[in-house]
Amino acid sequence: MSGFRGTRMNFSGLLTLQKERVPLKSIEVELEVRDHVATVVSTLNYENKKDKPLEAVFVFPLPGDAAVCHFSAKIGQTQIVAEVKEKQKAHEEYDDALNSGQQAFLLEESDQSPDIFSLSVGSLPPRESASIRLEYVTELAVQADDGLRFCLPAVLNPRYQPQDFEGAGVQVTSVPASLLFYSLSFSARVSSPRPISTVESNCSLDPLQYLNTDQTQATVNLAAGHKFDRDVELLIYYKDAHQPTAVVEAGQASAEPGCLMGDSMVMVSLYPEFPQSVMSSMASCGEFVFLMDRSGSMSNTRIRSAKDTLLLLLKSLPMGCYFNIYGFGSRYEHIFPKSVEYTQQTMEEALKSVEQMQADLGGTEILEPLKHIYSQPCIPSQPRQLFVFTDGEVGNTKEVIDLVKKNSDSHRCFSFGIGEGASSALINGMAKEGGGHAQFITGTDRMQAKVMQSLRFALQPTVVDISGTWDLPKEVSVTVLSPPIKTLFQGQRSLIYAQLTGQSSEAAEGCVTVKYSLAGHPSENQLHFSLRPAEDTGLTVHRLGARTLIRSLEMEERESRGQQDGEVKKKLVRLSVQSGVSSSFTAFIAVNKDNSRVIQGPLVRRNIPTPMTPRYGSALRATPIRGSCSSLPIPDTYSKKRRNLCRGVPPRFGSALPAPPIRRSCSPPAMCSIPDTNLKKMRNLCRGVGSPMAMCSISDTTDSFCGGFLDDFALPKQPPRDPFMHLVSLQKASGSWLLDPGLATALGKTSQQVEKIKPRTANSEVWATILALVWLHAFKMDAKDEWEFLALKAASWLRAQNAPCVSECVESGNVLLGCSIKKEALGL
Repeated sequence: MSGFRGTRMNFSGLLTLQKERVPLKSIEVELEVRDHVATVVSTLNYENKKDKPLEAVFVFPLPGDAAVCHFSAKIGQTQIVAEVKEKQKAHEEYDDALNSGQQAFLLEESDQSPDIFSLSVGSLPPRESASIRLEYVTELAVQADDGLRFCLPAVLNPRYQPQDFEGAGVQVTSVPASLLFYSLSFSARVSSPRPISTVESNCSLDPLQYLNTDQTQATVNLAAGHKFDRDVELLIYYKDAHQPTAVVEAGQASAEPGCLMGDSMVMVSLYPEFPQSVMSSMASCGEFVFLMDRSGSMSNTRIRSAKDTLLLLLKSLPMGCYFNIYGFGSRYEHIFPKSVEYTQQTMEEALKSVEQMQADLGGTEILEPLKHIYSQPCIPSQPRQLFVFTDGEVGNTKEVIDLVKKNSDSHRCFSFGIGEGASSALINGMAKEGGGHAQFITGTDRMQAKVMQSLRFALQPTVVDISGTWDLPKEVSVTVLSPPIKTLFQGQRSLIYAQLTGQSSEAAEGCVTVKYSLAGHPSENQLHFSLRPAEDTGLTVHRLGARTLIRSLEMEERESRGQQDGEVKKKLVRLSVQSGVSSSFTAFIAVNKDNSRVIQGPLVRRNIPTPMTPRYGSALRATPIRGSCSSLPIPDTYSKKRRNLCRGVPPRFGSALPAPPIRRSCSPPAMCSIPDTNLKKMRNLCRGVGSPMAMCSISDTTDSFCGGFLDDFALPKQPPRDPFMHLVSLQKASGSWLLDPGLATALGKTSQQVEKIKPRTANSEVWATILALVWLHAFKMDAKDEWEFLALKAASWLRAQNAPCVSECVESGNVLLGCSIKKEALGL
């Protein structure tokens, strides 16, 4: 049976604790990137070494906007190509095949999140091998530094299911990467009309190999020995990346003219460039609402980085705006009952609350705080900007995205996926439907730089009255498949897919014009393109266009709730089957109908585990532990460590406790509090919380459960404060700094040194503010994206003071700090 059919979430996990070698032996991935579109071919090799037939079930992540367009299986010399069918029919055909002793293969998308798929390999005979080929196409998102991001999701963290959620959950088997028995090989080929500057990755790569002298084609491979402890992320950089393009693709020869696959299709990429005079004037108003994930899975480095990010955001906001901060987990909290005006007093009050923040609110239930935020009346002349930070481990992805879309007219939504395994469907979907921008923060990325880039977008003048017009030969008509463009940002790509019906000469041209209003001024961007189809694109553009339309129809079907006699669903299924692109209502099914060898005997099911992010505090449904540790149904090695803890035998920190296979769920959802102290970790370990697979809801009043031995543990020393963040924390809401010992410490000087060199006629606050600006420009230019708005506020405050000795202060600051920054560089 498939992992998506009527099951609740199951995090029991670790089949490999019994040293069972799973039947998936290896995964081979071939990536082909053409400009900003990627085609991915994954081959999964299975081998059944048992003496009984197997059913292998593998639940794995894919990019949320991918168009899965091919699925086939090879057993021996027999090749079976799957067909797309309505999901219920595919299930029945799969079950019938297994019951009759035939081999069958089923690939389906989760009902709740389009970035999770389940692959069922049925009736794999004893001592037999099978090779599964999966192909999908996807667009590559543009990053803040103009790189194109491709992500091969490897990590599938368990998705938290809200207590009252009615949909079927996803059965996920997740284990630490060190316990996986299958290997990954990965190769990429990149080609573009423009030269390829470089390819970077969070994983080790072999050197980039150019295939031609103009450097428009290159290959790169993942270095041998890659561990499944992270997603594979590639950042591809082209020269002159912001060139608008249009790709026309011929229709499928076997399809009827007039249908989606039979007609030509065009994919238009636009990069709007706004006048510098408009872009230099950032908005000085707005309601900024920051929604921070404080579930258990955000513990340790994530919550610390989130707190630093909130500090930077609060210091960067313009005077006169409004703001509020929410934290959410199994419940939600807010600093203020409603958004308040940004002043020195409200900023200080918020910062005190931010400093106390911990990842202590349990599960990941994002829907309720969103409903509360949207229920608050908007503030006149203060456009609402919502910033959402989450590791994306939610089960009701589509419900969340639908809520954002429903409220898209009242705000813009900027979303941030934190850590490995963050749901691309959730993060991209919220930003797309909320007219904002999505960012992913993985590995050693600093959250702050990406967040400040999104703040820059939020402070750009809002583009309104967006419309598109087409100018084509009279014998050609156009049907736009993409939803209307809701938002435009400086330098960010907008994609349009359109079906072209009719014939034209090869020399014919078309033109698309996007018109909009920016800061009260009508503007437009125009692109002329040839209608001659490009070569060697296959059906990539058609499949991406079909996927775009399928997603729109899925949302329309959810909004109608079946009130249209299922017509939308019928249209959606028909489109999915015709285009060969999967949807939430269809599945790929392949059956080996060779009856020469019927497979005998009962099937043994094997769940193929996926890697999870190792960490404390993943907030999942779990069994509340009410008895002693020895009563737990857990492996002996785990029981021994747990019993030692309860007797007062301390564990070695950094050693991994295997997760107990907890198969029950509790209501209400489990909540845990895991601050960054060894004392708290020890208490939680004794309560069954230390494993990333098992959480429990036991209050701090049960410390006697552990026997009191924990009092002997010393609290860890706090790391020294980063001078940059220390300096940021001292800035006033107005943009100025005060001359005090804290500032001297941040600058690496003594108070006496700072006072001694101060120009005699200089105001202390002016002197302190100029010193801070000089230090930032001299020593933190590599982090300019993070402090740019702080510096703009400071320069604006200084200009308002009309201070007579600015040049003298800058010169003295250079002497004190040992640098040579010009006054003009400070914006003065």
